[in-house]
Amino acid sequence: MAPSKWDVEDPEGAALEAAAKAAVRASLAKRRRIEKEQREAARAPAAPAAPAAPAGRAETAADSGASPSKDSLAPSSRATESPQANRAVSVAQSHYAHAPIQGCRSVRIFDKLNRIEEGSYGIVIRAKNRDTGEIVALKQLKLEKEKEGFPITSLREIYTLMEARHPNIVELKEMVVGDTLSQVYLVMEFVEHDLKTLLSTMRTPFLHSEVKTLMIQILSAVELLHSRWIIHRDLKTSNLLMNNRGQIKLADFGLARMFGDPLGKMTSLVVTLWYRAPELLLGSPEYDTAVDLWSVGCIFAELLLREPLFPGKNEADQLSRIYCLLGAPDDTIWPGYSVLPNAKSAPKTPRKSTLAHKLRDCSPATLDLLNGLLTYDPSQRLSATAALAHPYFSEAPPPAHPDTFGSFPSAAAGERRQRTSPSAPSRRGGRRNL
Repeated sequence: MAPSKWDVEDPEGAALEAAAKAAVRASLAKRRRIEKEQREAARAPAAPAAPAAPAGRAETAADSGASPSKDSLAPSSRATESPQANRAVSVAQSHYAHAPIQGCRSVRIFDKLNRIEEGSYGIVIRAKNRDTGEIVALKQLKLEKEKEGFPITSLREIYTLMEARHPNIVELKEMVVGDTLSQVYLVMEFVEHDLKTLLSTMRTPFLHSEVKTLMIQILSAVELLHSRWIIHRDLKTSNLLMNNRGQIKLADFGLARMFGDPLGKMTSLVVTLWYRAPELLLGSPEYDTAVDLWSVGCIFAELLLREPLFPGKNEADQLSRIYCLLGAPDDTIWPGYSVLPNAKSAPKTPRKSTLAHKLRDCSPATLDLLNGLLTYDPSQRLSATAALAHPYFSEAPPPAHPDTFGSFPSAAAGERRQRTSPSAPSRRGGRRNL
């Protein structure tokens, strides 16, 4: 199998990194040149009016001797002026349907309002566009170790958001830069809530009809990702945003990765612990989209219970909690289980599943869908497409219309979001098999 498109050892990944850095450098150089011209123009004595431009040639701010207007500072539709940037961008374009975001504007066009949260790979800030008044979310990428190159996690997030346009995936609007190469921001649509905060603060739980609506949207977003050969690898309630119109927006693609056929080796240190599939906990070097569906199953149960299904303290405790609730697997129900790297140290006491007892107020169809998502054998686990076709969604009550969801105070609009769940796995170690 050819290496992943986003492996740092791959020439394509190197081209993407070069393109991203070259575009930012070109944008900074262009802005500094314009600012220098503005300062020189401000110091220069008033000049006589320039003759009219020859017919057939549009007059520009530079032709007239005037300071550049606000419109002239807008990103050019042409390629960046740096030959290096042009070459790097053209290389990346030859491998991807979407070119990197070019002509980055300055972050100064936004007024920063409040910090929403700080994660492993960036700081998210609520901001207001000075020109339009639009409220957006600015994600400042963590580039402290610039000498190591543009972070692969940031490249993955940018290209996933460009590739996976969907009503239930957060929209990437543009990329802006500060005064230095280390100040790079993603401008995304602002979404008022995340499901983790809502579940911990709402007075009454979501109705069953509302849970169906949320699940349809979550599965639709995941289905789109998988159809584009992308695994999210960090699905959890805190990465599922919801606006005041009941619309879900899947976010945080720092661990997302494209995959191929056949599958190659990838790190098992992905997915936040409480939502991590058993094949990852058992050290499988190969996995596929099924790891996302296990996470969706955990999210489904959390929406029903208003608490995490498997809140493990460490990997051993996580496996123990899964086995206690679902029963311990063996080679009969999961072929190849016994040869997984960590299977020998896993609990071996046979148990019966007690999931039905824990969710005794749910319908048989609800339990059947949940069992399908929490199937041990990844090859037998429901896909997003199969889950969307499950009878659960057609039985009463029907899914609620998103417009009927109640509104909630937005913690993201003024208060710092508190983390009550573990963070995503750190990428500070080696970069191979990411």
